[in-house]
Amino acid sequence: MATNRARCEQPQKRGTKDKPNGYFADSVVSERRQKDREERLALVLWRRPIITLHYFLLETFITLKEWTLKLWRRRGAVFLFLVLCSLFSLAYSTEGAHQKYVQYLEKRILWCAYWVGLGILSSVGLGTGLHTFLLYLGPHIASVTLAAYECGSTDFPEPPYPDQIICPEAGGMEGSISLWSIISKVRMEACMWGAGTAIGELPPYFMARAARLSGADPDDEDYEEFEQMLGHAETAQDFVTRAKLGVQNMVQKVGFFGILACASIPNPLFDLAGITCGHFLVPFWTFFGATLIGKAIIKMHIQKLFVIITFSKHIVEQMVSLIGSLPRVGPSIQKPFSEYLEAQRSKLHHHTGEGTPASENWLSWVFEKVVLVMVCYFIFSIINSMAQSYAKRRQRSQQQRYSEEKTK
Repeated sequence: MATNRARCEQPQKRGTKDKPNGYFADSVVSERRQKDREERLALVLWRRPIITLHYFLLETFITLKEWTLKLWRRRGAVFLFLVLCSLFSLAYSTEGAHQKYVQYLEKRILWCAYWVGLGILSSVGLGTGLHTFLLYLGPHIASVTLAAYECGSTDFPEPPYPDQIICPEAGGMEGSISLWSIISKVRMEACMWGAGTAIGELPPYFMARAARLSGADPDDEDYEEFEQMLGHAETAQDFVTRAKLGVQNMVQKVGFFGILACASIPNPLFDLAGITCGHFLVPFWTFFGATLIGKAIIKMHIQKLFVIITFSKHIVEQMVSLIGSLPRVGPSIQKPFSEYLEAQRSKLHHHTGEGTPASENWLSWVFEKVVLVMVCYFIFSIINSMAQSYAKRRQRSQQQRYSEEKTK
């Protein structure tokens, strides 16, 4: 058992360096891979739009075919899922006293799925991360915080909220809002988003684990970089490489608590933790359990506290007054911020039939356009990533045909 553990802790070396011509063969293979990678990276919408869209459609078709075959192999589970969906649909369409419970479950499930999906998008990326905390969860926590201080209560509707948050008619007393009450109000959304980010960390883990067990080369850039880093660990000089090695050593030596520590803080190098755990065959529940606790509980409470404190009433007022004190440009910049905050306050007290509140200013218009641009860029990155995946399939197929012809 100790022998197996020692064998797992040693990184596997690929290549033919033990042969006389191994170094030359490795250099040729490395040059070819670098050339192929450069060709794939050049395949983007703004350079080669027609070929990129063509490859994207082909990769989409292949992916759907693969998923269809996987579902067919698990047709028993698919059949059970369809039966459960049919029963829920029947309960949903049948009138009765149970309708309020069905509607409650529907709202809760869709609301949780929305935030879990945003968390997965933020973590997986499919080529680039969609920073859904900055675009969705952060503004949501900020709006709830501002509403709680303005209304003097957190008794506005439970999530999922209507189109806008409305203060209850029987408002609370000023100063009755506590930090804990706001944290409790947004806990479910934040925890679901954190759970989604934990789920999004699984692909690097499974990829590295499968490559280690099979001994095959996954031709993945992150995994290749990881193996190169292991090979040059003693000669690493730059800060980024030393930081990556620090994450790798912490995860490998400390185990569960090392993964928990890496997942509990904003850490752009956490993908390396997933690859490290997969490469060194860390058990799945050790990795996922520590990641889930760190991201969905510890890290999310840290981020919630930061946003809530930043957007508390007195901090916001101090920030606006500080903007106004800037020389020359202060008053001109302060005015749109003050108008925006006043518009948000009037919306919170606006009820049906009371007329239309003040229209939003250019700050909200700019934010909406920034969100739209980032979402469009994310969609473009998905198209580019899938087109590059199909190009990788073609390159791999061509290499296999070349190897077969060479051996004949």
